[in-house]
Amino acid sequence: MKVEFHCHTNISDCPLSIEEVLELALLQNVSHLAITNHDTTKGLEDAVKVGKKYGIEIIPGIEVSGYDFQRGKRVHILGYFIEPGHAAIEAICGPLVEQRHEISKEMVQRLIDSGYDITWERCLEIARGGTGVYKQHIMQVLIEKKYTNSIYGSLYKKLFNRKPPGIAFIPMQYIDAKEAVKMIRQAGGVPVLAHPGQYGNFDIVPELVEAGLEGIEVWHPLHNKEHEEQGKQLAEEYDLVMTGGSDFHGAYGEKPVLIGSKSPGIETLHALQLRKERLNV
Repeated sequence: MKVEFHCHTNISDCPLSIEEVLELALLQNVSHLAITNHDTTKGLEDAVKVGKKYGIEIIPGIEVSGYDFQRGKRVHILGYFIEPGHAAIEAICGPLVEQRHEISKEMVQRLIDSGYDITWERCLEIARGGTGVYKQHIMQVLIEKKYTNSIYGSLYKKLFNRKPPGIAFIPMQYIDAKEAVKMIRQAGGVPVLAHPGQYGNFDIVPELVEAGLEGIEVWHPLHNKEHEEQGKQLAEEYDLVMTGGSDFHGAYGEKPVLIGSKSPGIETLHALQLRKERLNV
């Protein structure tokens, strides 16, 4: 029995539908699957219903795009057992989703102005059914046009790198990571710090704990042993649930992963459920 705590679908930046994701989960003996699309709860209620057909329990989740303004770093906060469509999420994440989509539109226009033979309409077609166009969708169009053969690589860096700025780089205005933690709790969820090793977020943990953080993602495809040890130490120091997940994005992932490949086990699910019960008291 495996529990997948970090998985995306075509609602955000994965090319696979919930049905396709569940079929892969079945092959890996996953019994519980957290859907954690970026900044949205769209599709979660349907996912729960579809999950029952596959015999897989769907954990309603989210991955919120936050920021550590003191240190100038992105911070992602996972939320588990949240209430889909909760007003607190819609108020904060709704504008984030709209902003990302509009920024992508401007990115595409910059690429067109720079001579790339692509269209915004094709990007919309690829992203159909989701919350908007992501950089991965734009890269898919560039692959179709044979400008590159991969999502990530030299062309991606040339176009979208933050430092030095790529020719189509446009910064997002993220929300404070501490506010993301509070928002998840308001929506009835259990907030967990996602992949702190990827963005160098270990220093902000005490502040996030003060805001209401309940867990930390220790096991992740982009974490090394040092990251895992740092996560474990912080979990022990601040009484945080240690979680893990594959951060599955299908073909849009930074590295190939199997759903359930970073599962910490059913005990972690029980620990998160207990935190959920405590928060509701």
